[in-house]
Amino acid sequence: MLAGLVAAAAVLSGCAGESSLGEALQSADAARAGGVAAGQSADEPRFDPFSEAGSGYRPARQVIENPSPAEVMRPGPLPEMAIGRADAPVTIIKYASLTCPYCRKFHLETFPQLKRDYIDTGKVRFILREFPIGFQSGAATIALRCAPPGRYFELYGRFMAEQARWVSQEVRRDPIFKVAAQVGMTRAQFDACYQNQGMIDALNQVKERGRTLGVIGTPNFFVDGRLVKTVIGMKEIREMVEPVQAGKASPGATTAN
Repeated sequence: MLAGLVAAAAVLSGCAGESSLGEALQSADAARAGGVAAGQSADEPRFDPFSEAGSGYRPARQVIENPSPAEVMRPGPLPEMAIGRADAPVTIIKYASLTCPYCRKFHLETFPQLKRDYIDTGKVRFILREFPIGFQSGAATIALRCAPPGRYFELYGRFMAEQARWVSQEVRRDPIFKVAAQVGMTRAQFDACYQNQGMIDALNQVKERGRTLGVIGTPNFFVDGRLVKTVIGMKEIREMVEPVQAGKASPGATTAN
């Protein structure tokens, strides 16, 4: 019973909060070395990939108010993970944390119909951007980005479907590897992911860019360039997408904080 409550708390924490992928790595390394979890060592400063020259300085974040569609679509440091026609009339961007139960709910209950009705028919292009919240989510996100591009969405779906099996409050890589291995990732490939500092820094930039655009938690969406800060279902998707499909005005922003 206690283990189940701990796991539930860890999953719920995957929808809001602050953490970096660098902190996730240090948390795992500290645990293996018998150190303080989450990098909170009294002897060494916590690793922060946003810091300048190890100073621990992080610039103040500037949030863009009402970012333009061009700003929302501006390419980041990593290739966009997308499905659907590149020239589809509407683009939906989902910012997701792998440990978020609401992201899981959307993926299992809404995404299949969204894909069937809009993505597969060429009406919508769907982009998934990583916004890891919590140390275990950060560690899993690193593995997700190491998947072959053609199997990225497959691995994402497996992380969602099997969320309860690998999520924990502390960073544990073995349960993450068991999921990644299902798409053919070897242990050597998996371990090498966590040594790829360039990719880890780039993933942090993807998340930081999301914050700059106004993303505050997960799931947050951009539908036709407008930010939606709440969970949405097919009813809401139709209400936002159909007017654009019909050549009417773009949907307005929804901001449920």
